[in-house]
Amino acid sequence: MFKHILVPTDGSALSQAALEKAVLFAKESGARISFFCAAQAATMYDGLGGIFSAQTPATLRDIANDISQEILAAAEKQAQMHGVSCTTLSQIAEQPYAAIIEAATLHGCDLIFMASHGRRGLDALLLGSETQKVLTHSTIPVLVCR
Repeated sequence: MFKHILVPTDGSALSQAALEKAVLFAKESGARISFFCAAQAATMYDGLGGIFSAQTPATLRDIANDISQEILAAAEKQAQMHGVSCTTLSQIAEQPYAAIIEAATLHGCDLIFMASHGRRGLDALLLGSETQKVLTHSTIPVLVCR
C-alpha cells in the first residue's frame, strides 16, 4: 500500500506519540520513513522587541537547526530500534505546512503521517493548525494521529 511515509515532527509530546505510531505502521506495512522537521523561520520582529543585530537571524537559524537535528536523531533512533529504514530531513521555513507538502512531494512520499495538536476555538483561529493546512493543501494522502 504505502511505501514511503513522510513523518513531520516538532519534538512535542503529541508529535512523539504520532512518530511512534508511524514507525509501527511503517514496520507493519514494510514502508520506509522520511522524518521531517520544519522549524519556523523567525522574522525580524519575532520576540526581539527593540533589540536586533545583524547576526540575530543567523544565530536563530543555527539554534533552530541544532534543535531540529536533535529531534531528528531521536526519531531515527526510534526507527532503528524497530528495524524501519529511514532518512531525516529538515528545513527552516516561514510556512511549515508548505515545507511539509514540498518535502513529501520532492522525496516521492505517498503518505504524510502527522500529529494533530487538537487546537479548538480561539486558539485554532489565532494560531492556526499546520495539520489543518497540510490537509487542506496536500494532494498526497494525510493520516492524522490524535
